[in-house]
Amino acid sequence: MDYNLKIVRFLKEAGNGGLSVQKLSRHVYNDSNSLFETVSYEEIHRYVQAFLLRNSRKKTSLFEKTGKRGVYRLNLRSAKLRALMQQLQVPDEDNGDDGKESTIVPDLSLSLF
Repeated sequence: MDYNLKIVRFLKEAGNGGLSVQKLSRHVYNDSNSLFETVSYEEIHRYVQAFLLRNSRKKTSLFEKTGKRGVYRLNLRSAKLRALMQQLQVPDEDNGDDGKESTIVPDLSLSLF
């Protein structure tokens, strides 16, 4: 998954309160690293910081600064964000859609006994 999508996902989960750049960078770092693929925290932090600065300058930008220093949230008034959410099909918690189908998959595993 792309860092941009992770940033949008984590800010969506954070809600109206938003997240600080440091916490957001930590979430993206933890989500991006695995046993076989490692990325440095400093690289991710610089990317997140630059991405948020680039996309929060105007009133119609994807993100907006909150009243607290270094804290960002999604700009719900942004038409770009609404289009991005539809394009990415990010599930919306308001309507109860969790993005998963409600079909039950039977357990086909073999029994040990």
